[in-house]
Amino acid sequence: MIEAVVFDLDGVIVDSEEAWDEVRERLARERGGRWSERAQADMMGMSSIEWSRYMHDVVGLPEPPKEINREVVRHMLDRYSRDLPLIDGAVDAVKRLAEHWPLGVASSSNRELIDRVLEVSGLTSYFQATVSSEEVARGKPAPDVYLEAARRLGAEPARSVAIEDSANGIRSAHAAGMHVVAIPNRAFAPPADVLTQAEVVLHSIEELDPEIVREAERPSIPSNG
Repeated sequence: MIEAVVFDLDGVIVDSEEAWDEVRERLARERGGRWSERAQADMMGMSSIEWSRYMHDVVGLPEPPKEINREVVRHMLDRYSRDLPLIDGAVDAVKRLAEHWPLGVASSSNRELIDRVLEVSGLTSYFQATVSSEEVARGKPAPDVYLEAARRLGAEPARSVAIEDSANGIRSAHAAGMHVVAIPNRAFAPPADVLTQAEVVLHSIEELDPEIVREAERPSIPSNG
């Protein structure tokens, strides 16, 4: 029996990957960093501590990681307040599932950004637990953020369903022992071998309903890896 459903935030509820990319690339170019096409893909799923260190060590920004983090988050908060890029159907999907199970958020975003998205979208009251990867030891693809979300919800990971869009997010939820519904990110689609870790793959969050969640709980086929 399913005890809880845990949503990723970026790429599932809010279409933020382009905004993250633009903000970090602009900062890198303004500060003389070495931006590459790999940078955004590399940072997807990283915690704020991890990606700000990446911006310093790999992209080459001279400022300390904490300062890089503050500057990027400041720009993201401003964007969200002016124009929150909610994914079509996400709000309704959350409300549909909230009628059946306790809901949580397990996100790589900073705490301030999670809170701002849920506040502006009107979804705060629908989630009983929210976890930022900056609040756990390791970001995605490690399972920490999903395990903590399940703990705060009082649910067993094996009886929980995760809603994810990215390769690292799917790996994270799968490593936590959760059932996974994947809604592949169109800009950064997970590779086929990662999608095999999901019990259900959807084209859009508009398809997400209680029956899909129940379908995800069916017994998984053991992987060869």
